[in-house]
Amino acid sequence: MSFIPEIRFGENIHQTLGLAARTLGAQRAIIVIDVFLAQSGLSKSITNALEQEGIRARIFSEFTGEPKLAHLHAALETAAGCDLVVGIGGGSALDIAKIVACCAASGEDPMHYALAANPLPKSPLKKILVPTTAGTGSETSATSIFSGPEGKKLWIWGAENKVDLVLLDPSLTVTLPANLTAWCGLDAFVHAFEAATNRNTHSGAQFYAHEALRLITGALETAVKEPGNLEARGRVLLGSCYAGIAIDNCGTAIAHNISHALAGLAPVHHGLATALGFESTIGWLVEADTADLARAARACGVDEAADLPAFLSDLMDRCGVVRALPGAFDGFNADDLAREMRAPENQPMRRSTIRDVTDADVDRFAAKIMALAKGQ
Repeated sequence: MSFIPEIRFGENIHQTLGLAARTLGAQRAIIVIDVFLAQSGLSKSITNALEQEGIRARIFSEFTGEPKLAHLHAALETAAGCDLVVGIGGGSALDIAKIVACCAASGEDPMHYALAANPLPKSPLKKILVPTTAGTGSETSATSIFSGPEGKKLWIWGAENKVDLVLLDPSLTVTLPANLTAWCGLDAFVHAFEAATNRNTHSGAQFYAHEALRLITGALETAVKEPGNLEARGRVLLGSCYAGIAIDNCGTAIAHNISHALAGLAPVHHGLATALGFESTIGWLVEADTADLARAARACGVDEAADLPAFLSDLMDRCGVVRALPGAFDGFNADDLAREMRAPENQPMRRSTIRDVTDADVDRFAAKIMALAKGQ
């Protein structure tokens, strides 16, 4: 098992961040925070909490959507002289924070580490992450995702990318809109499912993945429909964290090959893209009929793997997921998506899938997905 960072869970536990930072020996911190949260006043309260412990803080919130190389360069300028990175927000904020902690310590450009081209620095800046969406699991992962200069999704990986402390606070997730709650929760669900069933799976990761499946399937609909329900929010948040531990050990599979490929074509929310990719392939996947698939099905509360496609579609219906790609995809076709699915950076996910993904499979899946574009 890959090591798991310290995780603290509880309502309003983010208020302990200042003391936690002092315990890590921090003197100067950069706070990487989603712009919406920064405008909500959360950044001011976090800054005050740090300054009360004698830690000077700077805010970086100049990013929208998924992390791009330009965002990382701007964040690195803000991070000059800091010894702690605090990431607060969704996966983008967390991934930016992790990459900044490595690159600020080494002075290297993020592209130096893209696709694990070079080992990460042995002494990155200290890192505290506070996820406010329940989806990516980035808080426990050794991987960070960003878009390179050509807009392609790239990843940075290494043990040095792991964080020092995770604060899981369900009270920070209640303002997430219903559609984003559903998309993020389904992303976490697929993380858990793919980690529990792909070629790399093992019992240690399944321990976390199966519990993540139980937590998310039992609470996601409530979290979507009752945004103030902290118990449901907390269960999905914890499930997302556990799913992150699972993929950190075993990686993902075909649904993520598709979602990363979609992102290589046009902007799309990763959770939505992953859910669409999963629904389009789950019927094919469960034909493998492995013991791991059967165990994952039981963790979802269904009797056998063959029941999973109907179960998933029903869950997506109950969570109000609209099966459609954004308008930006209208100019692309199935051949474009199939090309991205075959791109070198997406092959690890293809290879780890429990069934062999043939070129004919790629073409068929790409056609099913692109049929969801409005212009098709």
